[in-house]
Amino acid sequence: MTEFAELDTPCAIVDLDCVERNLRTFQEYCDEHGIALRPHIKTHKIPDFALQQIAVGAKGITCQKIGEAEVMADAGIGDILITYNILGARKLARLCALADRIDLLRVVVDNETVAQGLSDAFSGREQPLEVLVECDTGAGRCGVQSPADAASLARIVDNLAGLKFIGLMTYPPNGGMAKVEQFFRDAMDECAKFGLECPVRSSGGTPDMWQAHEAPVVTEYRIGTYIYNDKSVMARGGCLEEDCALRVLSEIVSLPAPGRAIIDAGSKALTSDLFGLEHFGHVVGYGDVTVKSLSEEHGILTFDPESQPFKIGQRIQIIPNHVCVVSNMFDYVQLCRNGIFENPAFVAARGKMV
Repeated sequence: MTEFAELDTPCAIVDLDCVERNLRTFQEYCDEHGIALRPHIKTHKIPDFALQQIAVGAKGITCQKIGEAEVMADAGIGDILITYNILGARKLARLCALADRIDLLRVVVDNETVAQGLSDAFSGREQPLEVLVECDTGAGRCGVQSPADAASLARIVDNLAGLKFIGLMTYPPNGGMAKVEQFFRDAMDECAKFGLECPVRSSGGTPDMWQAHEAPVVTEYRIGTYIYNDKSVMARGGCLEEDCALRVLSEIVSLPAPGRAIIDAGSKALTSDLFGLEHFGHVVGYGDVTVKSLSEEHGILTFDPESQPFKIGQRIQIIPNHVCVVSNMFDYVQLCRNGIFENPAFVAARGKMV
């Protein structure tokens, strides 16, 4: 058992009590509103946490890349949705192998080229691959651009060998529940013209998690950041500081000038992802201190030069702007319960980008 003072910095520490509270609270919200929860594991990338999400009540998990899904399948998770266009012979061979060893595999498409590749790979197999059509409901990322386009692609998918169209998927913009509701309703009407049903309507995003019920057309909700939360969720009113389970532990290594302190966590720990915010994290317990800038191994804190809140060797905790990318920077996270550190958890899906 590791003592706090023995932890080397910079490191990521995770409060297990907070994790469990976050999982339980949102699962109860989904249960109350009749929404199936399919959490995204790209935030934590740790199989034990994914298994815990399922034990609390999640119907399955979401992965962004095949590599993540392979790690989760190795842990015995049998219901996986991959929300990324999958292209190329090597990836398709891995996808087929993954389908052979889990109970249910689903993927998304937003164009005919990807759909045809999936069909070529899965044609002639005993079980068809379940496919959702991805829709751009305002986030400006992947996705068909109109309900009519969604129905046209759904019809193509449904007519391709080895595939089964099962519904619609979107990653909406913040505050986009009304747009999701309208787009999905219109797309379902368009699909009905071809005799196609859309039993699965999948949306997601932590920033709007407490507004998920405002789009009653949605049957399942994909959410990742909620397990840890971060400064971005705090800034958008989705959580409080005490709901942020992962913090980066860092040490003051220099006080070179009034109003400036240097920490040993730079962009290789906190990442340079502003995520639409100002500055690079929230310093716990020091609301007037700013994480002003980062270089690779240095973080620069600024504060009132008339004050001196720190001393060299002092340790501080920083809630990152975007916790998902921070998770991908560490091989292990240090687990803590009631102030006592347990064995660290291996971030098994770290770096699984293909």
